[in-house]
Amino acid sequence: MNKDEKSIKKKEHRSLSSMIVRGTVRGCIILGIAALIMGMGFNAYSCGKQYINLACNTAGQAAVNVTQEANVVPMATRVMEIYRSLSEEERQKVGTEEYRNYFKEISSDPEFEHVLKMLKGYLDHSDVYDVYLAMYDKETTAMVYIADPEEEDTLWPGEWEPVTEKGMMKFLTWDGEGQLYDIDRTAAYGWLCTAGIPLRDESGEIVAFVLTDISLMNLWHGIRGFALNFLVMMTLLILLVSRLMSGFVRKNMVEPLSGICIAAQNYVRDRREGKKDTDHFSSLETVSGNEVEELALTMAEMERDVSEYEENLTRITAEKEKMKTELSLASRLQEAFIPHEFPAFPDRTEFDLYGIMNPAREVGGDFYDYYFVDDDHLCLVMADVSGKGVPAALFMMVVKIILQSCAMLGKSPCEILTKTNEAICPSNQQDMFVTVWVGILEISTGILTAANAGHEYPVIRHPGGDYEVLRDKHGFIIGGMEDSVYTEYQLTLEPGSSIFVYTDGVPEASDAEDNMFGMERMVDALNSDRDASPRETLENVTAAVDRFVNDAEQFDDLTMLCITYKGKNC
Repeated sequence: MNKDEKSIKKKEHRSLSSMIVRGTVRGCIILGIAALIMGMGFNAYSCGKQYINLACNTAGQAAVNVTQEANVVPMATRVMEIYRSLSEEERQKVGTEEYRNYFKEISSDPEFEHVLKMLKGYLDHSDVYDVYLAMYDKETTAMVYIADPEEEDTLWPGEWEPVTEKGMMKFLTWDGEGQLYDIDRTAAYGWLCTAGIPLRDESGEIVAFVLTDISLMNLWHGIRGFALNFLVMMTLLILLVSRLMSGFVRKNMVEPLSGICIAAQNYVRDRREGKKDTDHFSSLETVSGNEVEELALTMAEMERDVSEYEENLTRITAEKEKMKTELSLASRLQEAFIPHEFPAFPDRTEFDLYGIMNPAREVGGDFYDYYFVDDDHLCLVMADVSGKGVPAALFMMVVKIILQSCAMLGKSPCEILTKTNEAICPSNQQDMFVTVWVGILEISTGILTAANAGHEYPVIRHPGGDYEVLRDKHGFIIGGMEDSVYTEYQLTLEPGSSIFVYTDGVPEASDAEDNMFGMERMVDALNSDRDASPRETLENVTAAVDRFVNDAEQFDDLTMLCITYKGKNC
């Protein structure tokens, strides 16, 4: 393969069609693996439950049959008496003819043969591995067989096998609730599910268990078969989807984009040669109805507008200067829109408040507000609109008007937030949102009723105490979701109490190394002069932020509001 052929191969590998097909294949593989894991899990769980139910039902039916048609309790009791009478040395002879002679009177009893025949019938007509009678011995941690119909590897009365103490105690201490079974791995038989039904004597003591074993290798074979079939189907599906996707992408994306690319190259060539009034993109016949057609139409429009753009460059520059002027006017308008005259209410001595807003750009999205709903109720608002610049400022003004309108109708804080959200959501095509804290202070009593729509926690100081963060309950942001529910809470402000509310621009102010100012530094700045007036308090916080940020660029709007309640008689 020469250099040109390698270049062509490399270009094809990096082509849009190839990339989308590879991405589709990877996505199908990932989804297939996830589906396979889930399917194997569900399959294993379902089959496992079926095996457990089969084992428990078989054990239950066999227990009913043998207790009704055979006298198994005395036989089981006798086997265990003989077993427990043997010494440890005699028990170690298990499997030998000498050991079996200890239980010969049991194995030669016609009743024993009758029990074996009944158990053999259940073994032959069910899908279980074994059905047998056995008893657990706690002293030796062993399972002692009483009757086992298995022909290939028959265990005679009295023969025993070691078991785990956990599994043994699960059977011996069963309280009768639910199904009695245990899943364990044995050295002789592999993974088994053993289900049982206890047989009791007249005093209620367990003398034996009717047990059924099911090998879980069948479960593994079923899961493996399921996985193989799934992988074959998934491979075929991936091949089919890849082929269909490749043809679809080539027809609807690659070929139209290639035409646009060639037109762009010809356009650049003609522009360099000084040719004007060209018509490269308009001649393209791209009819796909999707973004590719939109791109072709946009490029055609761009081609038509370039000449006009160049001719009007001076006019555009002038308009840009005009825009700066209008932006400056918008900044002044926003500044006038937010209350900034202090003292706010010179004739009201029951409280003192102060607020500031320093936008990160010419205009910002933060705002605070305060106004009297009536002579005894002062409404306080602190809000932060998503985004920056003119869009956030316009959205801010709309929200501010709606909040104030709802408040002046006598609504409670939670109703103000609810009504504002109902007004914003239906027409919020730009998916903007705003966090809001609203509080209504009853001047005569000092009771502050507040609600929080995803805004920062307020900070409160009681007389003689420190400023502390009040972790109030948050509702969802305004404009984020219709039918949002908001709750409100009440605080009683004693004379000398202060409330400080702010936007996230304060704790998230960052220095040159992207370290944030943080809540702890903000609270420390508040407590640096706890008895300061609201204006001095905000100046202290602003100074602390400025020292921390130093020369770093302001990233977010910096907005704060502080009110000190003095009481009715002040």
